[in-house]
Amino acid sequence: MNSRQAEIIELIKKEVKPALGCTEPIAVALAVAKAVEILEDKCRCCSQGWRMTADFRIRVEVSGNILKNGMGVGIPGTGMVGLHIASALGAVCGKTEYRLEVLHDLNEEAIARAKQIVSDGKVNVGLADTPRKLFVKAYVTTAEGHSASALIEDDHDNIVETWFDDTVLDSSREECGNGDESTKTTLDYGLTVREILEFSAGVPFEDIRFILESRDMNLALAKEGLAASYGLRVGHTIMSEKYRQVFGSDFMSYAMAMTAAASDARMAGCTLPAMSNSGSGNQGITVTMPVIAYSLKYDVDDEQLARALVLSHLVAIHIKGYLGKLSALCGCVIASTGAACGIVYLRGGSYTQICSAIKNMIGNITGMVCDGAKVGCALKVASGVSCALQSAVLAMEGICISESDGIIEKDIEKTIRNLGEIGSKGMQSTDNMILDIMVCK
Repeated sequence: MNSRQAEIIELIKKEVKPALGCTEPIAVALAVAKAVEILEDKCRCCSQGWRMTADFRIRVEVSGNILKNGMGVGIPGTGMVGLHIASALGAVCGKTEYRLEVLHDLNEEAIARAKQIVSDGKVNVGLADTPRKLFVKAYVTTAEGHSASALIEDDHDNIVETWFDDTVLDSSREECGNGDESTKTTLDYGLTVREILEFSAGVPFEDIRFILESRDMNLALAKEGLAASYGLRVGHTIMSEKYRQVFGSDFMSYAMAMTAAASDARMAGCTLPAMSNSGSGNQGITVTMPVIAYSLKYDVDDEQLARALVLSHLVAIHIKGYLGKLSALCGCVIASTGAACGIVYLRGGSYTQICSAIKNMIGNITGMVCDGAKVGCALKVASGVSCALQSAVLAMEGICISESDGIIEKDIEKTIRNLGEIGSKGMQSTDNMILDIMVCK
């Protein structure tokens, strides 16, 4: 493995992580957990069970996009939705060492205690005055008057500042932009679609074998979603024998069902983790499951699957770099574009055909909006998979949306930048309107 390959693997490991629950409420739980850990340390509240009995109050300030994605999504194991219960769980059983799996130690006792804290009105969640898309600041105060807080910015597990009793304990905010590894953005890696393909096809298999964890983790979620009744049961219904005449038994239906089932389970509060992509579990599911479904249907070996998954993940990461972690553009547009590229790769497609698949996707479902994380996301995921397979098949046939159409350019990188401009800037007023509608319901 050369130095450039090592750098790209570093990016993959930075953006592809296990996540238990929707990452916006999980970011809130993580910030609260950090504040409670500070109180445990500074107040020497280390007795077993202190968290379960402590009389503390929690206040959380979040950006509009965090609020939007946390209002209606299921919180693992609770049968509840929203940021209030996520905050309480972070206080009762959250451990920051688990990062996006902060609620790993969730149990019935912790759930009962968290529900009581919410019921007692000891959790307050409000909108922060910030221009940042991803912002969470959690304050926890004890009955004795001590307080601690933690701030997350820009990445779901990026704790940039902590306080105890109004004294700053640690801060990395002033270091932003100095080029060190912790603040390096996706765009700083300077990827292109061509390099992504060359890397995916040429990197030693042993160096990317770890990506198969995406298969194991997200496939387990898909199987759980098919086996049980979660959310809107989109995946289960597509796969049902009852509707075989409607959906058929072809690969497209299989891939749609498997991917939607994983989203059904995750968004309804399943306690299994997902392998996320760019801070999103649904994006991680959508970028991987169509490729995994293809490997299961057509007996693809581990090495080829790993290479296709790396390609799929990296294309999504590359596109997402121009959009930012949260935007008005639904993440399944980006994720399913990555999946289309993975399918083209597994079918022996060329660089030109991969570019065609990306253009076909961007010319198709670019306008899909994100109106918050919720069980209905499984429907959008299914639509994204359908479009991904259409785009891949057309690309393999040499069919590509013309550069004279809409936002498509001859240069694939400029086409991707156009998408980024629309999602990050052009749809800002849409994002604000969606949030206004949601909070006024």
